[in-house]
Amino acid sequence: MLKRSTMIYTELSPNPNSMKFVLNYELVPDGLSFDYPDMKAALSEEKASPLAADCFQFPFVQRVFIASNFITITKDDETTWEEVLGDFKKFLKIYFDDEHPVFAQKTIDNNTLIIDANDSPAVQKIKAALEQYVRPAVESDGGAINFADFDEESGKVTVMLQGSCSGCPSATITLKDGIERLLTNMVPEVKEVVAESV
Repeated sequence: MLKRSTMIYTELSPNPNSMKFVLNYELVPDGLSFDYPDMKAALSEEKASPLAADCFQFPFVQRVFIASNFITITKDDETTWEEVLGDFKKFLKIYFDDEHPVFAQKTIDNNTLIIDANDSPAVQKIKAALEQYVRPAVESDGGAINFADFDEESGKVTVMLQGSCSGCPSATITLKDGIERLLTNMVPEVKEVVAESV
């Protein structure tokens, strides 16, 4: 049986401490993402990831985010990417060439996409707009956005920002100037968009 060949390239993200490592194949089914703010999360029973745990062995790694065909690593303020990029990329290449697991099997089994048929028409429109227009742009920057809540009374949408978006200096501008404008135009019931970082 032929081993697959792993190619990895890097992309800068709007967050200067985050770097996106893009692979030539999918790591996570479309629409799913996994955010690990620390080693404890990487080892947790409900979303265990041997890959994330191994990434945290590097002292500069502060956060690991895995989605689609990429991994976003957020480093500490003291380390420069020039110091660590080459070695970290080599580590990832060896990890994937040796076909080590990205997740524990239980993690995949427990995290299937659930579409709620009980969503109100407004929530369905919000989710569709996020999925179609916002998610691709946010993923291209090494992050993810997920619908959290919609308060029908106030018109407030709450979204969760993950990956490079979590703690990014420009995330607030993107949220207000981009996402909020888009949703208020597409879904008249929406008056405001706020984010919670994970």
